[in-house]
Amino acid sequence: MESNAILETVNSIIFGSHGVWFLIGAALVYFMQAGFAMCEAGFTRAKNVGNIIMKNLMDFCLGTVAFIFVGYNILCGDASKFWGGFTMNPFDFGSMDCYGFVFNLVFCATCATIVSGAMAERTKFLTYCIYSFVISLLIYPIEAHWVWGGGWLSQLSTPFHDFAGSGVIHMVDALVTALCIAVGVGAVMTCYQFFGGTLL
Repeated sequence: MESNAILETVNSIIFGSHGVWFLIGAALVYFMQAGFAMCEAGFTRAKNVGNIIMKNLMDFCLGTVAFIFVGYNILCGDASKFWGGFTMNPFDFGSMDCYGFVFNLVFCATCATIVSGAMAERTKFLTYCIYSFVISLLIYPIEAHWVWGGGWLSQLSTPFHDFAGSGVIHMVDALVTALCIAVGVGAVMTCYQFFGGTLL
């Protein structure tokens, strides 16, 4: 085999769209779960640290179930430009893009985890689990489909591009969802009382 052919093969394995580097990127995003867990544990009172770490773990556990059954179809299906639709069999692993699934799964779990900081110390565990399941089932897949799954934002005359998730993940899931939930559950009472009963 010629050296150029070997180099091209190695480059496709490492840097191709389904290469090792793609999975390394997914692993790095997955480790954000641990980073968020430590960050949120530092912002909560000592008695709630175990609770917030368990919530971060459940983001990935429940999110994986929701994403494999419904979310991945909505994100990557091609039945509609507003939501992907159910065009794929989640158990047909032979034709499934496993690299793309893992990569999108870790981003889905990251979205759910970002919002947990806004809910820290203010929601019950079961309530949080329901929220985490719903965001992985519907909210993230629909809006990610608009940009990354061939949806309407990517089909505009000047297509919307989001290479790292600043709009898809942080703007929608962190700002909008976290803000709505924070307003809905109300202020952290200890802070509310400390500042004289006025919201900052």
